[in-house]
Amino acid sequence: MKVDKKDLEKSQVELTVELSQEEFKPYLEKGSQKISKEVKIEGFREGKAPYDIVKQKVGEMSIMDEASKIAINSVLGEVITKNTKDAIGQPEINIVKLAPENPLVFTVKMSILPKIELGAYKELGIKEKEVKLDEKELEKTYEHLREMHVKESVSEKEIKEGDKLILNIQMFLDKVPVEGGQGKDTTIIVGKDYLVPGFDKKLIGTKKGETREFEIHYPADHHQKNLSGKNVDFKVEVKDVFDRELPELDDELAKKLHFKSADDLKKNITNNIESGKKNEARQVAEREVIEKIVAKTKFGDLPEMLVQHEAETMLGELEQNVAQQGGKFEDYLSSLGKTRNDLVLDMLPDAVKRVQASLVIRDIAKAEKIVVTEKEVDEYLESLVKQYNATPEIEKQIKSEQYRSYAVMTLSNRAVVEKLREWNIGK
Repeated sequence: MKVDKKDLEKSQVELTVELSQEEFKPYLEKGSQKISKEVKIEGFREGKAPYDIVKQKVGEMSIMDEASKIAINSVLGEVITKNTKDAIGQPEINIVKLAPENPLVFTVKMSILPKIELGAYKELGIKEKEVKLDEKELEKTYEHLREMHVKESVSEKEIKEGDKLILNIQMFLDKVPVEGGQGKDTTIIVGKDYLVPGFDKKLIGTKKGETREFEIHYPADHHQKNLSGKNVDFKVEVKDVFDRELPELDDELAKKLHFKSADDLKKNITNNIESGKKNEARQVAEREVIEKIVAKTKFGDLPEMLVQHEAETMLGELEQNVAQQGGKFEDYLSSLGKTRNDLVLDMLPDAVKRVQASLVIRDIAKAEKIVVTEKEVDEYLESLVKQYNATPEIEKQIKSEQYRSYAVMTLSNRAVVEKLREWNIGK
């Protein structure tokens, strides 16, 4: 087998592979056997018809076409392994020559990870931000906790600040119904201004069963671009009104939440917020280190498919975040006035940075000989099984070779980042 290698632009290579007539001959026989299993040939059992009989039945080129597929699948792994380093993605295969009494010639076009020249990655002098607790943030958390344990009761009184309302909403722009602006059984808390600033105040003083019509000017920077800067007419029916009584943050509430006292509860909240802020400060400092290294590093052309894949991964992460917050991604897209493809395009610059960061981390691991042991991988996978209380089926997936490779990469990245902290970050 003969292989010629050609370097292409944008971190791609093209391999031209030639199988001689002698090397291709066994695959012709295999192609014939496969066809004879699929095509009924009178007088012969399935898969047992001789080559010449199959040739008469389907034509020589049909056999050669099938043989070429078998041959390429058979040799492709060896061709790629022996002739490329750091190949990524699916290969693009084209047959160049396929004819009787001739060698089989085909090309394999692949993306590869680009070569990089690592910049300085030690003694960069990054300072980690000091964590300070904000009293307003603590109060906001206390308020949120009280909201979670609110007592609600049906109210026939006039709407006031803090009430919960169930509304039917109609929106009009120049007397024409706004697309997506008709909402049934919409829930709001008066004073939170969920929809648009000023909306809630327009309803104060009304009662259950009443309808109120009013106009609101949407701010120029409102996220609903089709309404920003415009006057919108509302027709709102009040279906239900609920009075809300928030509990005090006292010992009684604390004990319901399995704490000894209100002080213990507040201490726990403070510790959680402080821990979250420390983690955030840690991540910010780590990102700053990696950004500095990336800025000092020279990169070859990044494969388009690698950047595209990263952007699509980022889109998936965003979609998951929206779902975790109880939203629908299609509604989120609608509020932005964008499609999924629009967001992928918007994410490409950040995708480039993420790819560059991963390449830098990978090369630092090589340069510093940072290696993850089999024991570390086993322990990590076992911790995941326990963490998710995995069923036998899920455990099998977690311990699969594919996921194991992902675990190796995850642990290696963590180890590199820890070293970068040690070398570069001070308090």
